[in-house]
Amino acid sequence: MNEMQNFTTLIVDMVKKENLFASQGGPVILAQIENEYGNVMTPYGEAGKAYVNWCASMADSLKVGVPWIMCQQADAPEPMINTCNGWYCDQFTPNNPNSPKMWTENWTGWFKSWGGKDPHRTSEDLAFSVARFYQLGGTFQNYYMYHGGTNFDRMAGGPYITTSYDYDAPLDEYGNLNQPKYGHLKQLHDALMSIEKPLVSGDVNTTDLGNSVSITKYTTKEGSACFFSNANVTTDATVSYNGKDFKVPAWSVSILPDCQTEVYNTAKVNTQTSVMVKKENKAEEEPAALQWVWRPENLDATARLGKGQVSANMLLDQKAAANDASDYLWYMTSVHLKKADRIWSNDMTLRINGSGHVLHAFVNGEHIGSQWASYGIFTYFMERQVKLKPGKNIISLLSATVGYQNYGPFFDMIQSGIPGPVELIGRNGDETLIKDLSSHKWSYEIGLHGFENRLFSSGSRFAAKWQSENLPVNKMMTWYKTTFKAPLGTDPVALDLQGLGKGVAWVNGHNLGRYWPSFIAEEGCSLDPCDYRGAYDNKKCVSNCGHPTQRWYHVPRSFINDGDNTLVLFEEFGGNPSLVNFKTITMEKACAHAYDNHRLELSCQGRQISGIAFASYGNPLGTCGSFTTGECKSQNDALKIVENLCVGKESCSIDVSEATFGATDCAADLVKRLAVEALC
Repeated sequence: MNEMQNFTTLIVDMVKKENLFASQGGPVILAQIENEYGNVMTPYGEAGKAYVNWCASMADSLKVGVPWIMCQQADAPEPMINTCNGWYCDQFTPNNPNSPKMWTENWTGWFKSWGGKDPHRTSEDLAFSVARFYQLGGTFQNYYMYHGGTNFDRMAGGPYITTSYDYDAPLDEYGNLNQPKYGHLKQLHDALMSIEKPLVSGDVNTTDLGNSVSITKYTTKEGSACFFSNANVTTDATVSYNGKDFKVPAWSVSILPDCQTEVYNTAKVNTQTSVMVKKENKAEEEPAALQWVWRPENLDATARLGKGQVSANMLLDQKAAANDASDYLWYMTSVHLKKADRIWSNDMTLRINGSGHVLHAFVNGEHIGSQWASYGIFTYFMERQVKLKPGKNIISLLSATVGYQNYGPFFDMIQSGIPGPVELIGRNGDETLIKDLSSHKWSYEIGLHGFENRLFSSGSRFAAKWQSENLPVNKMMTWYKTTFKAPLGTDPVALDLQGLGKGVAWVNGHNLGRYWPSFIAEEGCSLDPCDYRGAYDNKKCVSNCGHPTQRWYHVPRSFINDGDNTLVLFEEFGGNPSLVNFKTITMEKACAHAYDNHRLELSCQGRQISGIAFASYGNPLGTCGSFTTGECKSQNDALKIVENLCVGKESCSIDVSEATFGATDCAADLVKRLAVEALC
């Protein structure tokens, strides 16, 4: 509580000093204290409730002049305002009837975990969640994440959260527009802003039409705005209102600013889909393959001799012992045996209870095996055959963490590393003897020599001691280094680490984060198209099964020099750097399947539209890359019309209507569409 108050007071004072609170004329209109504590407070009992009350009192005493909020805190004490986090918050009700209905985290996707599938949340469903929230009285909504990012260095937590934190956000990890999600939400925001006055100050009336269909009308003296909502997961609806029929697809919301004309429907995407590709690194005088030098990680003192900085007659928690200074901690002890000892046999194993999250075992300097856990299951037994010698034997265990636990009740108490027991097991016929080494004298060493010597930095005094001959592959605990030229242009840069095992990468001394392309994503992906209808969770609409969890790693242009650049890899498991290369991410084409009487904006995001591969107005079929003309089409040549409007431009705007493309031979009740595939 003391640290909490010190930190909160520090931040509040900084904001006040810059006059940033709205009460000072600044832009900050809300302040939040704690984060989702209500999700984890139950195991703390009365102490948890007391803490929440203390937080509220402490925050209120800081007199910031704007409301304080507590997300996911159903018992938030006044004057705190409890708010909602999740994929949907339309059914959320604040615990105080005088509090506004606020949504602090609308999850635009989900994070990736090592070994996990790629989650995807559709544009249609995300827009549906937002429109429903405002239809049903929502006042404030915030996206988590709006801009995906990268967990550089050792920032990825979890544990087992990947280096990429793209989150399927509207702006992706590399800063590109994630289309159609970005554009579909932008059009939604425009529609909501157009009815701002009735939403803020209008009288509200909701009519339930049955079968999950409803109409909500916001009315002011100047006029009315309407939401038509269909929360049915399979059946489209026809809403009759003021003598007109409106088709509302399943799991969608229509917005009618004048209650007469639909300007937006969450299921009707009229935004382009941008197809992004990774292109070869076109740098001046760049060789076809990177030229590598290497050096081994020095394991003499640790794996072979068992020497550490500190010692204890017990197994220590890695989190406490390493104090977050490194992913790596050596546990080392010695065992003295004679052939006359009862445990001595030709069938001996070393068994270790590990929790943290990767374990490499060495006996007398020889690697006897490695093991790691899967996401969500971090306690396991590793057992390997050992050949000991009479006399002194050195057992060295290297524990590697992959991000610490960062959520849940008592998460700070969850151990990492080797909780034990560590046992030597001997088998003679039917007799099995176990020698528990857990209370032996253990020596501890934090980190690895290459990290301590800063082999990733050009300023290291050890930087010159690299070898160019006999480049090893698939050899664990190996350092690799190469130089490269900056990729031409300004497109974002990605590092392809296909062929490597697990480790860490640096560009010009900047830590790109942990890599682990050898960890293959689990099976369970569906080949069926993703259906946006129905409640979303992170197990729906997944992909990438059977492929590396993360193959590509973000290299910001700010990390790269105009001249020569250095890439350093520490390979923990063993891999082959021959396939490693840099690529740039660029837009290959823009596709759209826009509805009639809407305006389609096409853009190559900074590049020119070089050609139109397909265009048809009527009822075109297929998806991007495989569009075909349907049973009906316009009299005029849609391809030539779109070419004239768009080719040679960075962007163009197309009025999707018969006024642009001419009459069609389509049935009168058919909703016409324009399909376009534009090349960049």
